[in-house]
Amino acid sequence: MSDDTIRLVTIGRILRRRRRLLTILTLVGALVGYGTSLLLPPRYTTSASVLLPGAWGERELLTQTEIATSSVVVDRAAAALGWTGVDGSELREQVTAKAADGNIIKIAGTAETPERAQQLSDQVAQQFVAFVDQIEGDNADPEGTAKPEALRQLVVQTSRRIAELADGAGSGQSVESVQTRTELAKLRTALQEAVDKLEQADPATAKANMVVMGPSVRPAGEAPPTRTQLIAGGALLAFLLTVVGHLAAARMSRRLRTAPEIAAALGAALLGTVDVPDEPAVRRKEGRGLRALTRRLLGLDVRWDVPTPRNSGDEAGRQIRYRRVYARLQDLLPVPRRLLVVVPDGDETALRAAGQLVAEAEGDASANSSGGGYPVLRVVGVSVSRPMVPDRDEEAGAVVVLSASSWTAGELAGVADACADARHAIVGVVLADTVRSRPSRDAGRHRDATTPALAVGADTTGGAG
Repeated sequence: MSDDTIRLVTIGRILRRRRRLLTILTLVGALVGYGTSLLLPPRYTTSASVLLPGAWGERELLTQTEIATSSVVVDRAAAALGWTGVDGSELREQVTAKAADGNIIKIAGTAETPERAQQLSDQVAQQFVAFVDQIEGDNADPEGTAKPEALRQLVVQTSRRIAELADGAGSGQSVESVQTRTELAKLRTALQEAVDKLEQADPATAKANMVVMGPSVRPAGEAPPTRTQLIAGGALLAFLLTVVGHLAAARMSRRLRTAPEIAAALGAALLGTVDVPDEPAVRRKEGRGLRALTRRLLGLDVRWDVPTPRNSGDEAGRQIRYRRVYARLQDLLPVPRRLLVVVPDGDETALRAAGQLVAEAEGDASANSSGGGYPVLRVVGVSVSRPMVPDRDEEAGAVVVLSASSWTAGELAGVADACADARHAIVGVVLADTVRSRPSRDAGRHRDATTPALAVGADTTGGAG
């Protein structure tokens, strides 16, 4: 797994190099959202408000919301509406209730048309109020109502008896009679206050009846998710899944990226890095058939998980890199011999670099009339899935040319084992790096001014991998 931190520049590369794929998949996601909207009919929602006068606790309000959506209330509403093919069990899924501030119960109804949504919410609110009134009427206790009235009569009779006792206590000439009349007057006042409090605490007048606060408003638009929201959601989901999929693939990638890792996987020394100009025209010629055409249309023929190619020097500077690699290869060989240039199949950058390396070797050989003492190179392609290298014949060694961030350690180990099975020792590794080419200058003058040319013979006949 790659340990590289996901940065904004990584997401920027995905957006730039996979814009065709992102565009197509985003359109596909939008089409999926549109298809989903066709399967889900439009829904409209509105709500009716019911006022609960008096003091209500939180639990009491919660109980009222449960009553508003109960099967009894909804069944009564369904019977009152009389919609064909619609019963209470179906309407229960379309009715909700919640407690709002100010002791208000909001009853919401959802239907396929604005008119039906309005009718549903209004009817459920009315049936809710009627049902609650019925419950209160059924729970009324005649005996409980008669007891406070009897208590009032008893208090009245007691007050009269107190007045009679006060009159019988005398005219108030003595201190004892005055105190008795005073105590009786206080007792009568206390009884009257108790009667007043009893009337105020009467359950029949504690809470007024519930009130429906007018008809509900006819909805002007669809309830979410609307068709537009489904289309936008499908497009956004497809876009995000594509980006996340690219990032996950990059994190799980086991491809080797650095030169030391690649050289260690092949068990050979690094001869150097050569530059290969990034030419879109060459990429368009690569591959035939429907699969290659599809990859080009989707932009999959361009790697996104590699850094942006750096700017290159002119043609003469790139040739110097190839010459230096060839010079290091010559220094590693104790005696002249023929070598295989092994290129993994599918690595077009490495194949172009190998061809340029052989071309430079041929040019050096033609500059030296003797043509002896230098290795002769032949390019062969090797499949990394089932690597097979030609057996040792005239060649006695191999040079592996490949690009970074293209192959895993296991694939490169397979190439190394294939070379060992064919009795070819890997004498070195050459990395091919894609660069942005600049307008080339006259390379001939620079070439004449370089070090003396190396004479070399070359055999570029392709070998089967």
